[in-house]
Amino acid sequence: MLNQQKTSWKKELMAGLIGYFTTVYIVAVNSQILESAGLPLESGMVATILASAVGCLIMAIYANAPMVLIPGMGVNALFAYSIVEGTGMTFQQGLAVVLIASVIFLVTAFTKLGDWLKVAIPDSLKHAITVGLGLFLTLIGLEKGGLVVRGEYSLITLGNPSSAIVITSLLTLFIGIFLFVKNVPGNFLVTMIAGTIIAHFTGVLNAPGESLSVSEQTWVWMPDFSIVGEFGFWMAVFPLAIVLIFENMGLIHGQLNMLDQEGKFKRSYQATAFASLTSGFFGTSPTVSSAESAAVIASGGKSGRAALTMGVLFLGTLFFIPWISMVPATAISPILIIVGALMVQNIKEIPLDQLSEAMPAFLIIVMIPFTYSIADGMAFGFIAYPIVKFAIGKQRELSTPVVLIAMVFLVEFIMRSLGH
Repeated sequence: MLNQQKTSWKKELMAGLIGYFTTVYIVAVNSQILESAGLPLESGMVATILASAVGCLIMAIYANAPMVLIPGMGVNALFAYSIVEGTGMTFQQGLAVVLIASVIFLVTAFTKLGDWLKVAIPDSLKHAITVGLGLFLTLIGLEKGGLVVRGEYSLITLGNPSSAIVITSLLTLFIGIFLFVKNVPGNFLVTMIAGTIIAHFTGVLNAPGESLSVSEQTWVWMPDFSIVGEFGFWMAVFPLAIVLIFENMGLIHGQLNMLDQEGKFKRSYQATAFASLTSGFFGTSPTVSSAESAAVIASGGKSGRAALTMGVLFLGTLFFIPWISMVPATAISPILIIVGALMVQNIKEIPLDQLSEAMPAFLIIVMIPFTYSIADGMAFGFIAYPIVKFAIGKQRELSTPVVLIAMVFLVEFIMRSLGH
């Protein structure tokens, strides 16, 4: 099999090693985001490690593809800030949302529903969601780094340029940008390490955490379905499922096209859905086929052996939790800002010269960060889309799913205004 794919165990192991060091930053980044949802930092690290390891193993065994599955940037923000914090759910109730959204994702992976939705939802709205998520991550990164704070006469203002936190964040950000544009391998990991060293000298370094206690650590979480009968629960499921479906469709298609193995799309997509489902039990937001999989492929990874290597390496990360917990927010914030900048590049895919496509997309882009809610931002765009199309007499361009989604979001807004 390896000879047929013109690869070898040595090449696969090396590609997996590079993929691991390119994505291991997610352990510190995702755990800090999960902490905002109420999960202790060390528990968030364990959840991230287990979900990533199992996701890579599923991809290796089921799809035989060299992709790395880690909690998605943007998806984790949706979970922590919109679903849990934004609605007042408990962490376990948020995991129930993850589980149901992943089941919907799984259904689309094994039926024609995925292809139907892919065609039915306008590309402009799908790209707008990615751009809005990018701006949202950027805002979170700016906040974590102290670069923007709540203003006395405005919603936000520039943080104190003389504070140690701001200085540390800026120095780390400049290093991160330099390493990224120079395309240094593992640039996010190097940025995080450099930021931690700078934080030591500026006095904002966290204290080392405790070693992993097997007896006290929660390895499997049970989602809380107590509010599954409430409309608000399903309005949280709805946007998460949409993001999972379309983000993974785009990522996996692009990665397999780069690998020239488009025939593996179906099983890779299904493997990603399976991995997303397990995330809810490990205690984290869903895993996705990471954009860093491109680094694995570029390094010579062509089979599931690379994914298997990454899965094993992620499991080994459990022994380094005390040191990972030392990483301060000032070392994490630049990564969020740079990832946000990458996601914003999707704006070039939106036909800005066609106002009927551009205006709804614009509403999604600006309302996601300005309302601090991914779901609300999506709602504005999806509601506006059919309205604009009807206004200019292009209602024939509307698909049934778009109209239904708009109606659901509209009903949710009405019920919220009535106090329900």
